[in-house]
Amino acid sequence: MGRGKIQIRRIENATNRQVTFSKRRGGLLKKAHELAILCDVQLGLIIFSSTGKMFEYCNPPSGYQIYCELTMMKNENDKLLASMRQITGEDLNALTLNDLHQLEQQLEISFNKVRDRKNELLQQQIDNLLHKISEHQGAVMEHSKVMGPVPSMLEQIQYGFYPSEENVKNVDIFPTKNTLQLSPQFPPHFVCSRLSPTFRKPISSTTHCNFDETGELGEQEKLINW
Repeated sequence: MGRGKIQIRRIENATNRQVTFSKRRGGLLKKAHELAILCDVQLGLIIFSSTGKMFEYCNPPSGYQIYCELTMMKNENDKLLASMRQITGEDLNALTLNDLHQLEQQLEISFNKVRDRKNELLQQQIDNLLHKISEHQGAVMEHSKVMGPVPSMLEQIQYGFYPSEENVKNVDIFPTKNTLQLSPQFPPHFVCSRLSPTFRKPISSTTHCNFDETGELGEQEKLINW
């Protein structure tokens, strides 16, 4: 009698399910090996059981493949290290004259690229500074248009102007000796007239004053020509 057709669905019995997995797993690995040999293909197979156990198959073997990749990476790393030592001038003994000439040309090209990049960054910084200066000058001009001309310190002293609260820390309220010397000189009688409550005409040269015995001016002799 031939085998009956098996319905493809999950096996409920855990023991039967494990037995079936072991048999089918072996057959799957065998088929993968045959496929890799007969058809000359690279094949990899990874199987995880219900308990989390892993089974794998690789053609060519994974260990050999990893070894080849590590060897290739090591060779590349050695070449890069040798090139770095040559660029820094630490290992030039193994280089011929042609090699040194090529290395010199490469360094010149690299130097030009670095210098061009540096100049580009410097120019960008200069442009940014010029832009900020232009904005600041524009703001100062707008502020001067709104606020009007600012009187000088000498004008503030002469006309009784005082610094604002914002500038009181930066402006000296009392002028220095040199500043006082620069102020205009006025006649003495002008200053007295400004300081005295009333201004009186000085006594003329024709005024006659007679003193009595007590040193006081006599009432009859107080003749003052105004």
